[in-house]
Amino acid sequence: MASLKALKVRINSVKSTQKITKAMKMVAAAKLRRAQEAAVSGRPYAERLEAVMASLASKVTISASSPKLLAGTGSDQVHLIIVATSERGLAGAFNSNIVRAARKKAEELERAGKTVKFYIAGKKGRGVLRRFHSKQIIHDQEMGHIKNVAFADAQIVAEDVIARYEAGEFDVAHLFYAKFVSALVQEPVGQQIVPVAIPAAAADASGVSAAVEYEPDEESILADLLPRNVAIQIFRALLENAASEQGSRMNAMDNATRNAGDMINRLSIQYNRTRQAAITTELVEIISGAEAL
Repeated sequence: MASLKALKVRINSVKSTQKITKAMKMVAAAKLRRAQEAAVSGRPYAERLEAVMASLASKVTISASSPKLLAGTGSDQVHLIIVATSERGLAGAFNSNIVRAARKKAEELERAGKTVKFYIAGKKGRGVLRRFHSKQIIHDQEMGHIKNVAFADAQIVAEDVIARYEAGEFDVAHLFYAKFVSALVQEPVGQQIVPVAIPAAAADASGVSAAVEYEPDEESILADLLPRNVAIQIFRALLENAASEQGSRMNAMDNATRNAGDMINRLSIQYNRTRQAAITTELVEIISGAEAL
């Protein structure tokens, strides 16, 4: 049985931890509102641009002169999986869920005979991926300097990914991140960003849709929109991750605070029982000694 001093030290230690987790919960709650507003505000543009790209891809005749971001490389053998995670931990299962979804996709592709490569954006995705897929990682993008996500940060990643695509390092790129649903729910999401994915519904409807004319021309429009779409989708992923991280951390710290409170109660009961037993033992010794006299 632990001594009174050891129990008291442990109780004080848990109380100190509880203060830290409570403070972290309050900080995460304060950051969550701003991050949530940014994520929600960025969705309409990203979703609409993705829909426009899919519509264009389904209507434009693919030829040898078409941009590679639209037409593809003519193969789908090599797949690049971009894993966007956070730079900090103590956020519950937020990072592990993203990595798990990315690894599941990689296993599916490998079972289909495809070659898989990883592009890491975020510190917390490195550990697991380096342990299981160290030889498949082609780049580890440093994101620790980012305090508030900006489009320029996403553009750096997008330009690097596009340059590697143009160099022929991969044929298809998938982006994995956590979509913010609510403060309690963050859903791991994977989407194809290179080349432009054509939904089945858009492909089926392309034959009956009205003729579309582009001004000045399709190539000029797509030359500007295709790289922008990649950057916007990565920017959206970073915004969604920022909100999801704070929501997950707030819940994790709330649970940690509650667990610390429960542990303090259990230790306090144990401390009181041990103290009571010590007092009873001392009384018995005093009474025994008095009777012996």
